[in-house]
Amino acid sequence: MKPRATIRRLPEGRRLYLNDGPIDLVIGVDAEPIEIRRALEAAADRFITILDELCAELSLLRSNISMIAWPTSPIARCMFAAVLPYGHRCFITPMAAVAGAVAEAVLTAMTSAAPLRRAYVNNGGDIALHLSRNQSYKIGMVERPETPSLFGSIGISAASRIRGVATSGWRGRSFSLGIADAVTVLAETAAQADAAATVIANAVDLPNHPSITRISAREIAPDSDLRDLPVTRHVGPLSLEEISQALGAGEAVAEQLRAQGLIHSAALCLQSQVRSISDSCACGAGVPRLAVLDLELSPLEHAKCLK
Repeated sequence: MKPRATIRRLPEGRRLYLNDGPIDLVIGVDAEPIEIRRALEAAADRFITILDELCAELSLLRSNISMIAWPTSPIARCMFAAVLPYGHRCFITPMAAVAGAVAEAVLTAMTSAAPLRRAYVNNGGDIALHLSRNQSYKIGMVERPETPSLFGSIGISAASRIRGVATSGWRGRSFSLGIADAVTVLAETAAQADAAATVIANAVDLPNHPSITRISAREIAPDSDLRDLPVTRHVGPLSLEEISQALGAGEAVAEQLRAQGLIHSAALCLQSQVRSISDSCACGAGVPRLAVLDLELSPLEHAKCLK
């Protein structure tokens, strides 16, 4: 029998923690108390359907975008649409946008159930945002998740078109073909940000460099959608010239995506060196590695509340 999902209201009452297999969400809502209750109930109801929805089309979602037809479920269609612009550029599957698409699906259920001033769904650092008029969020960030000290932030207002934030890199929970420690992207939706962060992070690279260790994705996870592609497992010390070369490759891709309207801003980090590109509509500076989404909480406090 499948274990039941974990759904837990966090102490201050405005947030919810949800877990089902590989999916971990932290949800926050700013609204009237009765609307908070309705929104969180809607989030929980939608959440418990998601894993089965994804599993029903999993083999399709693990296939190269150029090889598959339009999927049927709402989340799968969102994932497909987010990666479709990259099908001509590289090998990519809809799984590159799964975290952002899941966050979007839960947020849509919440905003459909109740009028909310602000809300977010944080899926392991890939975040979908809702902001009503004159509202804003500040997103606190750390460079590396294992050392959660707050050192920077990004402000996002309702006036901007940004409603999605995502981070990718070889140190993250998913595999990367590149060597970026972190690439954080701001886009109009969380699924779009998720897909773009993956593509840009893959482009931050030094092919065949002796200090970089790569292993076939299938050797680590036999069911990986990346199959036999070499994913990064270790990056040794690099010279400033090498770091600049790798970041430059990623920056060029990020600039192309910004020019095409696929992203608003991006920050690329490799061994403490940062490059950023931004759209004139984007709010805030580019600082890597998303850590926590809430002005009232530091990253350490956020970690404690999930224990």
